[in-house]
Amino acid sequence: MARSASVHVCSACGHEEPRWHGRCPGCGEWNTLVEEVRERAGRASLAASAARKPIALAHAHAPDAPRLATGIGELDRVLGGGVVPGSVVLIGGAPGIGKSTLMNMALGNLCASGRRTLYISAEESTAQVHLRAARLAGGALDVPAIAETDLEAVLATLERERPEVCVIDSVQTLDARELSGAPGSVGQVREVASRIVTTAKRERIAVLLVGHVTKDGALAGPRVLEHLVDCVLAFEGERERTYRTVRAIKNRFGSTNEVGVFEMRQDGLVEVLDASARFVGAATRAPGSVVLAAMEGTRPLLVEVQALVTPSELVPPRRVVNGFDRNRLALVLAVLARHGGVPVGAADVFVNVVGGVRVDEPGADLAVALAVASAQRNVPLGGAQAAVPVGAFGELGLTGELRWVGHPERRIAEARKFGLETIVAPPGSKGDEVATLREALALALPRQQRAPALAA
Repeated sequence: MARSASVHVCSACGHEEPRWHGRCPGCGEWNTLVEEVRERAGRASLAASAARKPIALAHAHAPDAPRLATGIGELDRVLGGGVVPGSVVLIGGAPGIGKSTLMNMALGNLCASGRRTLYISAEESTAQVHLRAARLAGGALDVPAIAETDLEAVLATLERERPEVCVIDSVQTLDARELSGAPGSVGQVREVASRIVTTAKRERIAVLLVGHVTKDGALAGPRVLEHLVDCVLAFEGERERTYRTVRAIKNRFGSTNEVGVFEMRQDGLVEVLDASARFVGAATRAPGSVVLAAMEGTRPLLVEVQALVTPSELVPPRRVVNGFDRNRLALVLAVLARHGGVPVGAADVFVNVVGGVRVDEPGADLAVALAVASAQRNVPLGGAQAAVPVGAFGELGLTGELRWVGHPERRIAEARKFGLETIVAPPGSKGDEVATLREALALALPRQQRAPALAA
């Protein structure tokens, strides 16, 4: 029978030591030795590792496993149609964003549909989980739950109960007793996740792991954690805002281009089936406002982008942005000054994607540029007489040209659906096509309607 042993492996050079050292004897790096569990192979393990005969991929047929629908349409779409039996899904997000609430809702719906479920809480007591489940609709209160932090007890429970779907909240708080490190350390998280994945695959249990994130928004723990699981979901949003989004960063059983939109209410998370209507309905006609026709996965989404430009008393001036990449904003401002004639080098620039939504696609460049130009010139896009907001999308090149972006017909159809008349777009988009940033500014900000520019 194999015996387990703990070794310390350098994450920089792979050197192994039986004990922890502050400095790696192999490469000299500091604080790189991580504790791991190694199996000492016996005769049985050596026989099990005998060479196998490969087969042609044409003869390798995977069985069609029916997915388990969570009853939450936005979550099921991001997952690719539901949870795959035997898969391991990692969902990460900031504290208080609603990860546990979403998992409670999913398990409640699965339990109500007759599926065997289990909720393992490693952070809260079952009484605390009950308080959260009591305000949720569906069968959230009927889900069996345990409060446990010991990994051996968790694995034994999984093997005895054999639920179809299990939630473990969270993976960073489970403790593998054979390791001396504290729960949440790199070695602990790696060992815990590895053994959970092995059990899930062997028992055909769909496991939903809740993970913490760092202050930068990345999933906490070793990077190998993301490679071990089948699907990685990012639950994003701001606790002060009501809207939340779920994105797939990795998905072995579906697309990574989908996004689900939710709204946090007193009785839990509510799906936002038509997010464009919410955002466009709240859009203003003030200077610095534009509607971005973005693509979130396979569906178009209209969001309002707002900008504010004010004279600065600081050197260098401030660049504050929410929902958009700060480095991308610097690029847009440089192109706007060089090729659009809108200098903001001595002004504070604030850009916000309304509703707590984050936009990462390059098609947002033109909308940000138009919003900043409108704010700098203190004139609403389309002129003061325009009755509806102006829409825009397109990527900005460093030479001031507008570049084509994917799915222009779907973006424009979504904008027309909500009554947007002017949609500034790059060539080949079948909207109000313009080839350069200067042409876009001339179309959206008619010269005869411009107010005096704001002092920069």
